[in-house]
Amino acid sequence: MSEIAVRAGLWLLRQVARLPDQWVRRIGFALGDLLWWLAAPRRRVALANLALCFPQLDPARRRAIARDHFRCYAASFVERFIIWHEPAERICSLVRLIDKHHFDAEPGRPTIVLAPHFVGIDAGGLRLQIDAPGVSLFANQRSRALTELMTQGRSRFHGARMFVRNEGLRPVIRALREGAFFHFSPDMDLGPRDTLFVPFFGVNCATTPSLARLAQMTGARVVPLVTRMVDHGYEATFYPAWEDFPGADVEAATRRMNAFIEERVLEAPEQYLWTHRRFKTRPPGEPPVYRR
Repeated sequence: MSEIAVRAGLWLLRQVARLPDQWVRRIGFALGDLLWWLAAPRRRVALANLALCFPQLDPARRRAIARDHFRCYAASFVERFIIWHEPAERICSLVRLIDKHHFDAEPGRPTIVLAPHFVGIDAGGLRLQIDAPGVSLFANQRSRALTELMTQGRSRFHGARMFVRNEGLRPVIRALREGAFFHFSPDMDLGPRDTLFVPFFGVNCATTPSLARLAQMTGARVVPLVTRMVDHGYEATFYPAWEDFPGADVEAATRRMNAFIEERVLEAPEQYLWTHRRFKTRPPGEPPVYRR
């Protein structure tokens, strides 16, 4: 798709975001229904992931979860144009912070906010940045226009900063020591380099141990934040800071992270990012999961 077409589409979504919240959500759901049929490669990825993680479910149930995921993901993408553009007051009415006292405890100590890839990840992260300075990582998108829009939208409150993922964690460590929180989403397959194979729903899954290692290096506490889509907007729920984390065993700490995410996925399976090729990197000798 050309940059001109992308910019036109982004402009159109910006106009949609100015509509009342309930209309934005309905348009997002309709877009998800359309993408379910048009985005066949992503549909296959989602179904393959669900078959690995939920073999006990019949195919019709897995297909229903995948289809609901497309609706939720598309709605959350359209609603990001509210999050990225609209005034703070509208964002605060759209995104409710729950149990924020877990985040506010221990002022002055470095804090990593563990934010798994649920569809509301941007909504919760940006809502928190209205209250406190934070930093996060991003990967350049294929479209320059989308990359610019995403980074500008995520960094418009409280001096928030965005760092490119391939720059490594050094700028993040500096920011943590300066008092910013780190909004971190390490539950992605980033390739075989610096990866551990630990279970995710019983499947050996290439997982970065960056959360454990960063907590070791900085003495930061880890406070999970899971943002779920609800009937009106989002609920961003903080969980108590993890005790005795990471400990001496980085692999055990990484397994603990995956186990926590599994528990949250079971609470709202349609809202996890099933369209990501989470099992792209396979242990030696194991066959690929996804068709080319």
